[in-house]
Amino acid sequence: MAFKNLLDQHVHTDNSFDGNHSAVFLCETAVERGLRAVSFTDHVEMDFFRENQFDRTAKQSFFEVVKGRSAFRGQLIVCAGVELGQPTYNLPESEDLIQRYSYDIVVGSIHNLPGKVDFWYMNFTNTSDEEIAAMLRAYFDELLTLAQWGKFDTLAHLTYPLRFICGDYGRTVRMDDYSGQVDAILETLVQKEIALEVNASGLRRKLGKTMPDEPILRRFKALGGERITIGSDAHYAEDLGAGLAEAMELALCCGFTHMQLYQKREAMPILIS
Repeated sequence: MAFKNLLDQHVHTDNSFDGNHSAVFLCETAVERGLRAVSFTDHVEMDFFRENQFDRTAKQSFFEVVKGRSAFRGQLIVCAGVELGQPTYNLPESEDLIQRYSYDIVVGSIHNLPGKVDFWYMNFTNTSDEEIAAMLRAYFDELLTLAQWGKFDTLAHLTYPLRFICGDYGRTVRMDDYSGQVDAILETLVQKEIALEVNASGLRRKLGKTMPDEPILRRFKALGGERITIGSDAHYAEDLGAGLAEAMELALCCGFTHMQLYQKREAMPILIS
């Protein structure tokens, strides 16, 4: 199915430590690929905010995205955003940051457990099933705390650790073992009218599916969830918009008729068409 309303709500510029292309170049690419809107959500990891100069990153990213918005007015909806990593590990700085800049969208995420490295850098080859289970229980506890804080617009890649545990290392995880924790997260999102992100990056990795995938999306819908965002989580221009169509097909299959476009922190429902 061909979609006309292609909105990429999770994109990283070279202002992210793992990003590679400028906002302007990404805007050019978005126009060439027929995207209607793009939201730039550069990483600001709040548990390393000052020591890794994420305060400077946030300022530079916002400045460049505003320039891109001006340059591409009438061709592309350009939204200024941020991906707040671990905001609940540093609440004073987190709350100050989202007040300081006029963001369109604030993405909330957890990339690591307190005092630990990003799951990206962990080696799960010799990690026992019990250790993996303990890490996942702790991860979902942190996601629930994040959802309860609630001062963000969409929850990113709910099953993020599986991209590495299952995708890169081929380990088996039974998500049914965490259904109670996941339900608590989803119910909190519904209560607080926070969107659930359908992150398409897993489709182009060994994981081979969105984060979260179909069972969790269906459960979110069953619990009353209406708001979703869809994003490629691109860190390279070639990945911009990647997987959006597949994620939109999945959302339709799960009963969602609209996705959200955030502007000035206000949710605008856009028909999945």
